[in-house]
Amino acid sequence: MAPNLSDKQLTDWLRLIRSENVGPATFRKLLNRYGSASAALDALPFLSSRGGKNTALKAPTISEIEDEIAAIEQLGARIITQADDDFPNSLKHIASSPPILTILGGEGLNYDKSVAIVGARNASAAGQRLTKTICSELGETGYLIVSGLARGIDTSAHSASLTTGTIAVFAGGLDCIYPNENIALAKQIFENNGALISEMPLGLSPRARDFPRRNRLVSGISKGVVIIEAAKRSGSLITARLALEQNREVFAVPGSPLDPRSAGPNSLIKQGATLVSCADDIIESLESALPYNNQLFENDENGDFSYSFDMSAEQDNEPSQNDRERLLSALSLTPISVDDIIEQTKISTPSIQTILLELDIAGRIEWASGQLVSLKQ
Repeated sequence: MAPNLSDKQLTDWLRLIRSENVGPATFRKLLNRYGSASAALDALPFLSSRGGKNTALKAPTISEIEDEIAAIEQLGARIITQADDDFPNSLKHIASSPPILTILGGEGLNYDKSVAIVGARNASAAGQRLTKTICSELGETGYLIVSGLARGIDTSAHSASLTTGTIAVFAGGLDCIYPNENIALAKQIFENNGALISEMPLGLSPRARDFPRRNRLVSGISKGVVIIEAAKRSGSLITARLALEQNREVFAVPGSPLDPRSAGPNSLIKQGATLVSCADDIIESLESALPYNNQLFENDENGDFSYSFDMSAEQDNEPSQNDRERLLSALSLTPISVDDIIEQTKISTPSIQTILLELDIAGRIEWASGQLVSLKQ
């Protein structure tokens, strides 16, 4: 399928998303504001300086991006963007939606019918056996299985769905398979026309902070998330929380209260997650919720990356230095909502958005779930 971006536009998109302090949410704000990645790149030095950054903002050169594209092609992978028709539709509608994905394999997969299966790395034999049974039965009814290629439950989920379709989402680059023991499994996924997916550049080994970011894609690409064995504080429960924020169905397999690996699913069930013990429970719940789920993924302006920018409006909303000082005074290390900042400072919403964008590009603030913002420590 032909891409909807020109070679130059793709290079600009990659340069922008790979720039220092530019994540998916900031990428979208910049495109909304400036109309194109090229114009946003030109504005980055000004924005970072306005935000108080004293050193030059790091942005990759055209040559570096061309090298990245060549390396992706040499790997046999491909780049898809939110402007492309084959970009997973469900991912367009999540918070911090990735503008660009790198995919190895999986051509022709129907991402609209997928279920995430996640759980403990130190899974029990019974948990792994149940995982394989559920994934096999889901696969037989046409569902793709999505997981994170981790040890334990993830490994069992991918292994059981090799022939029916599985998607492994990476925390690092596609050439940095983690853990090493699953290199052979990743190869099997590719050989069986499954998909290996990452939003990260090649060569990036996964860091601790990259796994929660990866988890939002695992849940975001899926219609529902199934938790099979997980400690009370685990990455699997982060995935469950993200799924709830993304309006996905959350399922949990109950277990013995004497097993710490059952604490997570049991807690989720107490909080309202759907109790399941077999694939039929999951299928029945998803199919009954199908009309509602389909409404979540209908095309709207949130999935459109074609923007225009009114420079006159921007000039009218230019914040004053006093506005910047008042906003900084309102921020602290404690997260606060943007609405509360507006109420407290009485600064106009467009000016607030401008100042926060400048501070974001300068690397001086960080965002938490629920659009809460705080100063970086």
